[in-house]
Amino acid sequence: MSEDAYQALKADPHLGPVVESHGPMELEASSEPFERLVVSIVNQQLSTSAAATIRDRMFDAVTVTPEGILAADIAVLRDCGLSKQKTEYVRNVAEAFQDGLSADDLHAMSDDEVIESLTEIRGVGVWTAKMFLIFVLAREDVFPVEDLGIRRGMEKVFGLEADSQTRGELRERAEPWHPYRSYASRYLWRAVD
Repeated sequence: MSEDAYQALKADPHLGPVVESHGPMELEASSEPFERLVVSIVNQQLSTSAAATIRDRMFDAVTVTPEGILAADIAVLRDCGLSKQKTEYVRNVAEAFQDGLSADDLHAMSDDEVIESLTEIRGVGVWTAKMFLIFVLAREDVFPVEDLGIRRGMEKVFGLEADSQTRGELRERAEPWHPYRSYASRYLWRAVD
């Protein structure tokens, strides 16, 4: 985290106390974008512990590469704990990467282009694409207002009633954190942990 990002967020009257409490945070690009995208799909709408169990089983049972996922028997993927739908989604991602979607291409795209490209894959929504931007591509200015943890963090740091603000209103409140909204998001998650 740059000193500029840290100081800007620390100076914010609402987020500043959380920033000061947790200190500087880093965003690190992942060297395994396919693997991380698959993990994001596994994590969708599951508790942390359930997702971890399924993820561990899958990594033990198959090689988590596009070729490995597509070569795996569907029953093996299902036995790992993936639903029928998530099995399909993971295979869709594998097909997209096998058909030419690459880490280099994604790194070269703008944030909006990454979201557009990833959400063309059935099973990858805006939330997953934004998590990819933050945790795989290490983009600094992503605000995933679709995430429940982000919304709860906003409520906490701004002293808001639960669900009293629209997503648009929350985006407006986050605007002063530009161009460091990915870091701000990490602090919001910490605020509710």
